[in-house]
Order: sequence, then C-alpha cells, then structure tokens
Amino acid sequence: MTKQSIFGRIAQLAKANINALIDQAEDPQLMLDQMVRDYTNSIAEAESAIAETIGNLRLLEEDHSEDVRAASDWGNKALAASRKADEYRASGNASDADKFDNLAKVALQRQITSENEAKMAEPQIVAQTQVVDQLKNGLNGMKQKLEQLKSKRSELVARSKTAEAQRKVADAVKSIDIMDPTSEVSRFEDKIRREEARVRGQQELAASSLDAQFESLEDIGELTEVEARLAAMKSGGPSPISGGQTQPAVEATQSAPYTPNQ
Repeated sequence: MTKQSIFGRIAQLAKANINALIDQAEDPQLMLDQMVRDYTNSIAEAESAIAETIGNLRLLEEDHSEDVRAASDWGNKALAASRKADEYRASGNASDADKFDNLAKVALQRQITSENEAKMAEPQIVAQTQVVDQLKNGLNGMKQKLEQLKSKRSELVARSKTAEAQRKVADAVKSIDIMDPTSEVSRFEDKIRREEARVRGQQELAASSLDAQFESLEDIGELTEVEARLAAMKSGGPSPISGGQTQPAVEATQSAPYTPNQ
C-alpha cells in the first residue's frame, strides 16, 4: 500500500501543470515555495521507496539466480549419481547401483523444486522491474518539475523585485511631479533676477551720485568764472574769457549808446 500510494503521488506530481497552478494561486510566490517543499519531500520519500523496491527486486533476482544455479547443480548431481549406478550395475553390484539411482532421483526432485521456484519468481521479477522503471521515470519527472518550480520561483522573485523597483521609481516620479520642481527653479530664477536688478539699481545709484558730484563741480566753476568777470569789470581791467582769452571790458558795454552829459 505504501509503495502504491507513493507511486500514485509521484504520478500525480509529475503530471502537475505548474503554469496553471501559478495562474490560480492568490500568492504565486508562496504557492511556489510550498510546492518546492512538497516536491522536495515527496522526492525524498519516493527515493526511499524506490530504493526499497529496487532492494526487494535485487533480492528476488538473487534468489532466482540461486534457484537456477541450484537446479543446474542438482541436475549435474543426478547425472553423476545415475552414471555411478550404471557402473555398479555393469559390474554386477546391483545394491550399490540401486543406491546411486535413488540418489539420482533425490537430486532430480530437488532440481525440479529449484526450477519451480525459479519459474515462480520470474513473473514477480518482471512485475517488480516494471514498477521500478515506472518509479524511476516518475522520480525523474518530479525532479524535472522541481527544477521548473525553482526556475519559476527565481523568475517570479526577480520579476517581483523588478516590479518593486519600478513601483518605487514610479512613486518617486509621482512625488516629483507633485512637488513640481520647475516651479522651484522658476522661483530661484526670479530670486536671481531680483538680485541682479538690485545690483543694477545700486550701480545706477552710484553712477548718478558721481554725476551729481561732477555737476556740482561744474556749477562751482561757472560761479567762479562769473565772480572773476565781475571783479574785472569793476576794476576796469580785461574780462577773462572761457578758454583763457581776455577782451577789453569796454566791449561788454558797447551795446549801450553813449549820451554826453549836457
């Protein structure tokens, strides 16, 4: 019963459709892990059962071989006893001849027994050999399924990790989109532009202050020129002209007509 039940399990597991089982599973990775454990345990049990079955088969084969050898030996002994009996009978010794004939009969009976035992073992050996072959084939199928399971599990784990990495990237991209980094750049750009404008304002302010200083210097120069000319007019001397030239003060008064005092 144990062998048959294991054989049934081996056949069932070897015929299992892994892809269909994965598609039906709620959590394929957990299902694959459980299947790997089940297959590994079943393979271990199957190997033990097959080893026991093979051991029994080898015992049957050894017993069969022993029966065949025994039948051959008893046949040889029967032949030797029969020949010895013939020798004694030829020499006129009937009692010894009968004795060896009886020995030949006993040897032949044992030969027949050994042959019968060998014949009875042959169907068992054939049936047991078929069972062992089936178990071996089923075991090889289970091992192939186990390799498929391990490959599927590795593939699934790798795909799961890839999907997790993609999800993290997607979440990161989503968070970046929510933060709108371009707006941060725009604000930073506006800040730089305001700083640049402030610097230009300071430069312009500084430039206007220098222009005012230079203009005040020109105003001072002009007032100095006026004072100089006024002083020249009062002293009757020549009036200074821009560029370092001078002219008589009288030219400054030619525009007014001269009227003699009556």
